[in-house]
Amino acid sequence: MFKLIAVLLCVLSPPVSASAKGGRVGLRLSSAQLYKCRYSTEVLVDQAKGSAGGSAGYRISSAVDIGLVWRNPGSRDDQLLRVAISDVTIEGAAPRSDEDNIFLGSTAQSILGRASLEALEKPFLVHLKFGKVKGLYSYQSELSAVRNLKRGVASLLQLQLASGKAQEADASGRCTVEYQAGKDRVTRVKQVDSCKTLETGFTTHSPGRHHAVFPWTESAVSTETHVLSLNARSSAAAKVVSRQALVLASKEAGAPESAGPDALSVAKSLDDTLVPISPSPEKVKTKCKKCPTLWQHWQAVREQFEPKSLSKADAPRNFLSLIHSIRKATKEDILKVMRNCSKTALPQMVDAVTSAQTPASLDAVLSFLDFSNPSGLVLQERFLYACGFASHPTHNMLQSLLGLWKGNIGSSEIRESVMIIMGALVKKLCQKGGCEQPTVVEVKRLMMEGVERSEEEEEVQMYLLALKNAILPEAVPLLARYSESAVGAYSTIAITALQRYDISLITREVKETLNRVYHQNRRIYEKNVRAAAADVIFSSEPSYMEAKNLLLSIGHLPHEMNKYMLSKVQDILRFEMPASTMVRRVMKDMISHNYDRFSKMGPLLQDGPQPRPLPPLPHPLS
Repeated sequence: MFKLIAVLLCVLSPPVSASAKGGRVGLRLSSAQLYKCRYSTEVLVDQAKGSAGGSAGYRISSAVDIGLVWRNPGSRDDQLLRVAISDVTIEGAAPRSDEDNIFLGSTAQSILGRASLEALEKPFLVHLKFGKVKGLYSYQSELSAVRNLKRGVASLLQLQLASGKAQEADASGRCTVEYQAGKDRVTRVKQVDSCKTLETGFTTHSPGRHHAVFPWTESAVSTETHVLSLNARSSAAAKVVSRQALVLASKEAGAPESAGPDALSVAKSLDDTLVPISPSPEKVKTKCKKCPTLWQHWQAVREQFEPKSLSKADAPRNFLSLIHSIRKATKEDILKVMRNCSKTALPQMVDAVTSAQTPASLDAVLSFLDFSNPSGLVLQERFLYACGFASHPTHNMLQSLLGLWKGNIGSSEIRESVMIIMGALVKKLCQKGGCEQPTVVEVKRLMMEGVERSEEEEEVQMYLLALKNAILPEAVPLLARYSESAVGAYSTIAITALQRYDISLITREVKETLNRVYHQNRRIYEKNVRAAAADVIFSSEPSYMEAKNLLLSIGHLPHEMNKYMLSKVQDILRFEMPASTMVRRVMKDMISHNYDRFSKMGPLLQDGPQPRPLPPLPHPLS
């Protein structure tokens, strides 16, 4: 679980109405005016419900001078601001005794280093256009951490005075933001699940919400709260609170504006070493001076990848540490390790290389494996399964599998696995917003057309399994049609695929098909097929007649299926499910709810002579 809450109070300019009088869009600075502010940012980490020892964290405080250096003659809302940070101090954000205070006696220079502190205090420029930060101008040799601090200051200058939706770039990436302008404030709600970043890394988060309020004062305050927890172990939850504050202290006479046709030319005229940088944050890259190379790491842990060591407790730790080393390695380094790996450890190495999910690791494993050779079945399967379980599959990974599919594959089993795994990758890429990428579109078309075009039973099953993994909304009608197939394998795959869809996609026509399958109106089906059909009907808000007919069938079913349906109904009554309300309503009817069907001592559990069942009522859809 992931939650994000933020509140910002702004601005630096004199108070104005939220209606943006005079066409005003965002923050405007006065010419020849220097705004002297105090800035602070802090990060606190604690348990989700708080801990006895309190939060742990740090606070960075400084002075910030902001002045207007250029304004577009044709637009008062197109401005270039000069921002200078000075008097930096770093201290603990939570109260600590002198014995426990690790910041006691430290200075900003001793913590950051002289070069980093000088870079942080070197002035930079912010291009503000219509209330949005369009870009920053800073220096090429700066560390990513220094640039990110400057981005934090710049983000507090970004706001919009008029209601409406917009795209903004900040620490979360490029996000959709909605503004609501009131009489004396502006409220901003950020759709965190819409945020897109250039470098996603290997972390996963759930959608969150960012809330911001802008009253018209001469300060800016931002608070974000992140709560991360695991459903499996809620006690391991952690809370991270990040705060920023920019408060106007005084105003002084500033430097006059510079002349120039645009922001870039003005920035270069002021300092030709300035370079444009994005408002979105950079990934902070750390350099390890004594870290072993991939080859050295492999030499140290290679024995742990042999089958005899895989059951030991430290095997997962060694596997993860090797993945981290592979992510930093080149294609040549990875191939060197794979070519010098023993046959018994090679399957585990293929798992690790594929799980690294970097372009170099993907190129290396594809170069190493020969899919035209059927004797390499084990390693090829390990690679494909690792692709299917990839947490962050890329367009290149799907493109590589599509290339394998079109090429020479020596084993029919591997060929089927490639198609089925491509379905799983399509689902994950669509969830990330990449459903319209050319390769994804091509694979979707390949799966849909393959089901209709194939004549061999094995091929139809292969394409249906791929569609089951992909969970494509456009495949629902096709799966519904195959649910009534005379081939048991087709109907089983199709109905179990429909079980995975959102109930909004299970239309009336689909439910009519599933009812015909369950009640066997047109042909006889296996018990598992009928049970799967009943599960989809119960899960998709059944009508009164649908629920009633399912209940009336209990007592007239095969023995094991009777037991399953009884337990299914009992679960629906015991827990709150989509069908709970309707089933309770149907069970008020004594014909549907009687001793013969629902008593534990009735025909479901007796081994002796069974009472003669009631004749089944005609189904309304037959």
